[in-house]
Amino acid sequence: MKIFTDSGCDLPKSYYEENDVVLLPLRVQLNNKEYEDVISIDSKEVYDGIRQGAQPKTSQVSPELFLKHFEELAKNEEEGIYIAFSSELSGTYSTAQMIRNQVLEQYPSLKLVIIDSKCASLGHGLVVEEAVRLRNLGTSFEDVASRISAVAPQIEHLFTVEDLDYLAKGGRVSKASAFLGGLLSIKPILNVEDGKLVPIEKSRGRKKALNRMLDLMQERGGNFTNKIVGISHSDDMAFANEAKASIQERFSPQAVQITMIGSAIGSHVGPGTIAIFFTNKSYEG
Repeated sequence: MKIFTDSGCDLPKSYYEENDVVLLPLRVQLNNKEYEDVISIDSKEVYDGIRQGAQPKTSQVSPELFLKHFEELAKNEEEGIYIAFSSELSGTYSTAQMIRNQVLEQYPSLKLVIIDSKCASLGHGLVVEEAVRLRNLGTSFEDVASRISAVAPQIEHLFTVEDLDYLAKGGRVSKASAFLGGLLSIKPILNVEDGKLVPIEKSRGRKKALNRMLDLMQERGGNFTNKIVGISHSDDMAFANEAKASIQERFSPQAVQITMIGSAIGSHVGPGTIAIFFTNKSYEG
């Protein structure tokens, strides 16, 4: 069984090869050059570029890449699951569906399930990791697809950004909100609801924002003893480690994993973002 995902999941580069996952990179344009996220650009380059005034742009996985992999899957008569970045944040899921339908015309026996994770960054990554775990246990293709479709909506996302201007440039928050937030050191707390980015609260300063995020974790996550918590950051490992220590002290989860937010998502959130991901109370591991 082949597992496909795109770079919206923010798993480290080494993960894909070590776990036999096919990476479909989103694309990033920086200083008039186009790169493949993870493959030909490192997210640190994007953050350094933003700090120097660059405004990177992103685009979805190329249709040609989908076609190549989906045709290969059909020709090899293999089964495949593609776990996609939220359809509310990227057109990649829709393009994959279109290419799948195109390949089905020529290869009616194509066994490919495309799942809209409605997740982003390491929230999406946790779903991919669960698919790999199930596949490695020998779970059937149908059961992996079913299980992943059920798990994805149970992933919680909580995050705060260092500078609202980055989200304003991408049309995620109003420019007026960004201006006032900058003046008052207000840090928005955002989450993802049904795949969409939704601001839920504001805190004065990062420390208070992190503490409030931990309160929300407790409300939404319940008992963390058997849960893996994901943390992603945009070039601020010190703050990510601070968050990890606070989470371990307060919740004693099974594990906490940290990754850097990749170039595609990082282009929109900018440096200094911290995000926390976990399964909610309805999750049954």
